[in-house]
Amino acid sequence: MSEVTASQKHPKGLWVLFGTEMWERFNFYGMRTLLTLFIVNSLMMSKEDSSLIYGGFLGLCYLTPMLGGFIADRFLGNRYCIMLGGLLMAIGQMLLFFSASIFSSNLDLAKTLLYVALGIIILGNGFFKPNISSMVGSLYPKEEKSKLDTAFTIFYMGINVGAFLGQFICPMVGDVVNADGTRDIFAFKWGFLAASIAMMIGTITFYLLKDKYVITPEGKPIGGLPKNNDASDFEEGEATSAKFSTKSIGIAVVAFVVLTVVFNQLFGQNWIYSIIYGSGLTLAGLILSDTSLTKIERDRILVIYIVSFFVIFFWAAFEQAGSSLTFIADNQTDRNFFGWNMPPSMVQIFNGIFVVAFAVPFSMLWDKLRAAGKEPTSPFKQAVGLLLIAVSYFIIAHNVKDLGNSGLLAVKWLVLLYLIQTFGELCLSPIGLSLVGKLAPKRFASLLFGVFFLSNASGYALAGTLGSILPATGEQFTRAEEAGIDLQAVLDKTVEPTGKDLFLLAQFNIAKIKNESLEKELKPIIEQNNKMIETSKKENENFKLDREKLTFPSVDTLTKIESEKTIVAANPVFAGFEIHNLFEFFMVFVILCGVASVILFMLTPTLKKMMHGIK
Repeated sequence: MSEVTASQKHPKGLWVLFGTEMWERFNFYGMRTLLTLFIVNSLMMSKEDSSLIYGGFLGLCYLTPMLGGFIADRFLGNRYCIMLGGLLMAIGQMLLFFSASIFSSNLDLAKTLLYVALGIIILGNGFFKPNISSMVGSLYPKEEKSKLDTAFTIFYMGINVGAFLGQFICPMVGDVVNADGTRDIFAFKWGFLAASIAMMIGTITFYLLKDKYVITPEGKPIGGLPKNNDASDFEEGEATSAKFSTKSIGIAVVAFVVLTVVFNQLFGQNWIYSIIYGSGLTLAGLILSDTSLTKIERDRILVIYIVSFFVIFFWAAFEQAGSSLTFIADNQTDRNFFGWNMPPSMVQIFNGIFVVAFAVPFSMLWDKLRAAGKEPTSPFKQAVGLLLIAVSYFIIAHNVKDLGNSGLLAVKWLVLLYLIQTFGELCLSPIGLSLVGKLAPKRFASLLFGVFFLSNASGYALAGTLGSILPATGEQFTRAEEAGIDLQAVLDKTVEPTGKDLFLLAQFNIAKIKNESLEKELKPIIEQNNKMIETSKKENENFKLDREKLTFPSVDTLTKIESEKTIVAANPVFAGFEIHNLFEFFMVFVILCGVASVILFMLTPTLKKMMHGIK
C-alpha cells in the first residue's frame, strides 16, 4: 500500500531509474558475492591478496565516476553514459565467465582475464553510477526538492531489490557444494553469466523507456547532450558552466601526482589505493577553485566534503561483507538456517532483504518527522548510521571472543549484524545521495556526485586494507593441523617452523612468500600439489592430507627458506598493533566508526548553518 502511495506522489521516471539501477545492482552485488571466493578457490590466490584486489576493485569502481561525471557534464550527457556503462559492465561480467571456464587448463590466462574483466567493469561503472543518481534529482521541480530524501530512499530500495536478487541467484548457481561437502570450483562461471545477463536487461530497459518517462515536469528530456542545456534548467542567478583557470588545472595535476606519491611512499599504500586517495583530494580542491562559486555555494560544497570524509569510515566497515565476513561465514560459522546449510556467499543476502523490507518504513519515518517539524538534519542522520555500524561490530566482537580456533559462530549473529548495519545504511547512504542532490550547484551535479562516490572509493580502499588484516580463521588452523603443524604456536612464535612447514603454510595461503624469485620458483610446485589434492578429493570423499605425498622444493631451497625467513607466518599488524584474533579484528571497526560518529555529531550544528536553509 505504501509503495502505491509513493508512486502517486513521485514521477514515473523515478520507477524507470529504479528498475535500471535494480538490474545493475543485481549484476554488481551478484558478482561481488562470488569474487573473493573465486579468487581464492579457483585462482589459488591468498585471502590477503583477494581482499586487496577486492578493495582496489571496489575503490576504482567509485573512482571512475569522477571521469564519467565529467564526460557526461561536458560531452555525452547522462543518457548516453548510462547505456555505454551498462554495455561495458555486461562485457566485463562475460569475461569473468570465460576466466572461470578456463582456470583449470590455463591458470595464468584466467588471472589475466580476471584483471581485464575487472578493469572493464570499473570503467563501465564509472559511466553508469554518477549519471543515474544525478538524474533522480532532475525529475523534481524546484518547489518539490524536499521530497528528495524520500525519492532517494525509494531509489535505494531499487538498488537493494537488485542486490537481493543478485545475492540469491548468483550464489545459487555459482557457489555450489558437492555431495561430499566440498565446493564445486567450476560452478562460479554460471554466477558471472547470470550477472552479465542482468546487466543487459537493465540497459535495454533504460533504452526503451527513457524517452517516454525520464523527463522533467515540463516534459523536457533529462540527461541529454550538454550542448542542449539552456538557462531555464538552472537556478536564478546560477552560473551555467564551471570556470576552471589553466593555472588551477595545472596545480590540480601537480597536486594529484604529489599526493599519490605521498600516500604510496609515506603511508605504505599500494599504487591503486594511492591514486584513489590522491584523486579524491585533488578533485575536491579543483572544484573549490572555480571562480564562479558564491560564498553560499562554497559553504554547501564544503558540507558535502565534510560529510563525504566521514562516509569513508562507514564503507570501510560495511564492505567487509564481500571479504572478511564472507571468509568468516565460509570458515568459522555454523550456517544452518532453519535446517538449510546456506552457501557462505549467500549470507550477504540479508542486507538486501532488510533494505527492501525497511526502505519504505524509513521513507515514511522521514516524511512523518518532516511534517511534524522534527526531521533531523542529513549530517545527524549520517552520524546515527556510523554509530549503528559501530554497535553491530561491538556485538559480533563479543560473540567471537570465546570461539577459539575451532568454535563456530552461529549464523544468527551475522544476520543480526546485517540488520543493524542495514539500519545504519538507510540513515547514511540514501541520505548522502539526497544531500548532494540538494546542495550541489547544477553545473557541478554529476561531478559532485563523482566526489561523493570518491569518498565511497576511499572507504572501499580502506576496507581492502582492513580486510587484509583478518587473522587466521578456523579452516586454516584445521588445514595446518592436517599437515602436522601447530599454527597457533607458529603465530605466537613459541616454535620455530621448519622450511617444510613454512612451504606448506604458503601452499595453503596461510603464510606470505616475501621474495619474488622464490615465489616464481615455488609457483609450479604449489599448483602441482593443488591439482593432486583436488583430484584426490574427487576420487575419495574421505580424503585425508598426507604431507609425504606432496611435492616439496629442493633441500637447498627449504634450508634457505628456514634460514632467511623468506616465507613469513605471522599475525597481521594494523597501525602498529598486532591483531591476534577475531575479537581484536572486529574492535578495529568499533573504534573507527564510533569515534567518527561522535565527531560528526559534534559538527552537526556547524554544518546546519553552512547549508544555508537547505534541510
